[in-house]
Amino acid sequence: QVELVESGGGSVQPGGSLRLSCAASGDITSTFCMGWFRQAPGKEREGVAAIDSDGNARYAASVKGRFTSFKDYARNTLYLQMNSLKPEDTGMYYCAAGPMCDVHNGLFGLGMDYWGKGTLVTVSS
Repeated sequence: QVELVESGGGSVQPGGSLRLSCAASGDITSTFCMGWFRQAPGKEREGVAAIDSDGNARYAASVKGRFTSFKDYARNTLYLQMNSLKPEDTGMYYCAAGPMCDVHNGLFGLGMDYWGKGTLVTVSS
């Protein structure tokens, strides 16, 4: 059974940075596709980043150049480094994983069978 636990959310000023972590049960980082998704109040869920078992990543246009997702294979943890944060980045951030996804479809949540409970990110002055 795969369990995902996000951490690192909080409140930050515009222009600031946060690093989110997703700790996964078992050794899945080297075999699963994983990703980050977010949902702002009143908005639909949005794919933020998807990364495959080899570390290849795809990012939403809205975060490209500001966010970086990477895996620590030894610690079985997925990270999302968020820089130059904007108020529109505010939302609940979810980690997800699945054994059969690719990064293109994974960015839409396809193939993501397991989901964490989320960590809240608030960007405001």
